[in-house]
Order: sequence, then C-alpha cells, then structure tokens
Amino acid sequence: MMHSVFLVLGLVTVGFVLLITVYLVLSGIPAIREIGLFQFLFGKEWASTAAEPSYGIAPFILTSVYGTAGAILIGVPVGFMTAVYLAKLAPKQIKTVMESAVSLLAGIPSVVYGLVGMIVLVPAVRKLFHLPDGASLLAAIIVLAIIILPSIIKVSITALEAVPKEYEDASLALGATPVETCFRISVPAAKSGIAAAIVLGVGRAIGEAMAVMMVAGNVANMPSLFGSVRFLTTAIASEMSYSAGLQRQALFSIALVLFLFIMLINAALNFFLKRDKEG
Repeated sequence: MMHSVFLVLGLVTVGFVLLITVYLVLSGIPAIREIGLFQFLFGKEWASTAAEPSYGIAPFILTSVYGTAGAILIGVPVGFMTAVYLAKLAPKQIKTVMESAVSLLAGIPSVVYGLVGMIVLVPAVRKLFHLPDGASLLAAIIVLAIIILPSIIKVSITALEAVPKEYEDASLALGATPVETCFRISVPAAKSGIAAAIVLGVGRAIGEAMAVMMVAGNVANMPSLFGSVRFLTTAIASEMSYSAGLQRQALFSIALVLFLFIMLINAALNFFLKRDKEG
C-alpha cells in the first residue's frame, strides 16, 4: 500500500511539471509565431506599450545570463568553502551557531533582501562608484549571490556529511592532513551533491524576481555592470498586472524562454555528471 502511495505522489509531481510545460508552450508559442522567433529572441528593444510596440528580449536574456553568472561566481566559492568548513573543520559550538545563521538566512523572504539592498546596497554602490543611480546590475549580482548562499551551503553540508567516515579515516591513516582529506577525499566523493547544490543556486538566481526588481532599476537596457537593467523574471512581474493581447502573450513567451533555460542547465549538468561517472 505504501509503495502505491509513494508511486502516486511521484506521478503527481511529474504530472505537475508536464502540465506547467504544456501550459507555457501553448501560451507562449502564439506570440513567438506572430512576432517572429529571431526578432523576439535577438531584438534589442522592448517597448510593449508604445504606439508601435517592439518585443525584443535580448536585453533581458543577456541580463539574466550575466546576473546569474556573476552571482554564481561570487556565491559558489563562498558557499562551498563555508560548507566544507562547517561539515569537516569547524568546532561543534561554532558549527551550531553558523548553521542556525544559515537556516535563518534561508528563511528571510526575498522582498526583505530587496528592501535591505535598496536601502543599504544601492546608495553604497552609488557613492562608491560615483554613479547618478546605484540601482544596477552590480547591485543585483550582489543581492543574488547572498540569496543563493543558504541553498548551496545546506545542500553541500548534507552531501559532505554523507561521505562514509571510513574514507576519511583511511586518508588520515596514510598521513594526509585534515585539509588534504577534505579536498582530496570528501569533496570528490560528494561532488554529485555539491553539483546539485549549484543547480539549486542557479535555479534560485534565475528565478528570483522581487529582490532583483528592487535593486536593478528595472529598465529595459542592454546589460551594463553599472547601468539599470531588467531581468527575464522582472519583465514578467512588472508588466503582467496590466498586460493584454499580444503583450500578455509575449510575457508568457518570456516565461517559456526562462523555463527552457532552467531545463537546459539541469540537462547539461546531468550529462556532465553521468559522463564523469562512466569515465
């Protein structure tokens, strides 16, 4: 009976994913067909409310790619090193305190990150770089890097703590130091879990909307580190409430593009992980 229950729950989960996929495809394809695939993906101007509307999302795509890449470049090393320290090297009291802090960080709503970034980070960027406005891609990257830290840290800790203790004991018995054991034994053994943590971080960074909207300026410009920009997610969130007709269909098309990005990232990572295992 329990096997049947778990099977049904698993099928329901898969069914939800399929329903979302079908809905996005059916809602997004008409606008792409009317606008033109090349113009939609590579057009550099988005003016959905103009007298002669333009629906090019290249600025949104590039901004999302640059913003996510920047957040990963900052967040992954910090989160990974923190996880290694907490899982293998930290004293018990420090580990308890820091894990509680990480859990608290994970529970903070995105809008709070955006609010703090808007009040503290945006003015700091403006003063530090002598800009007319601190709302920029740089501010968004920093906020995203902080947001993805809890996911990377918690999943990486779980993966590292699941490594059999016999592996580490054998390494230490052969004369390796604790640090060498961590990076040459524990980390390679837990690489699939660490990769899953990175995927979660990428998904969180790509899918974040509210916090990014509050610190990035939300202007449909081509991406610039110190310029106001708009992400794929913020383009949907900022216009969906008053959209209609082709504009609304175009927003669903943006959601479809975002969905496909996440699917491609997951597929690529799974491919490389399987290739490593086979090798």
